[in-house]
Amino acid sequence: MLLEALGSVLLGFAFAWAADRRLSGRLPARRVVFLTGPLGALFGAGVTHAALGPGHLLGTLAGAALIGAVLLSLLLRPRAHRLRRALPF
Repeated sequence: MLLEALGSVLLGFAFAWAADRRLSGRLPARRVVFLTGPLGALFGAGVTHAALGPGHLLGTLAGAALIGAVLLSLLLRPRAHRLRRALPF
């Protein structure tokens, strides 16, 4: 379980770093991004470990990566240059 937790936190930091490098203009403050990534991945590892049971390291890390990425995607804001149309009524 300790290896799963450490691996999921490292995956979370890697996803947060990649998201911050690639989408920095659409994300909130770096502190929020680098806190959400590891905590989301750790939460994902806990949920996946509870569902699969012990002995499934790769499955647990895959679940951690999936849930961590989903939580990071929830932080994205829409693009600023998007045009809005007025409704005709």
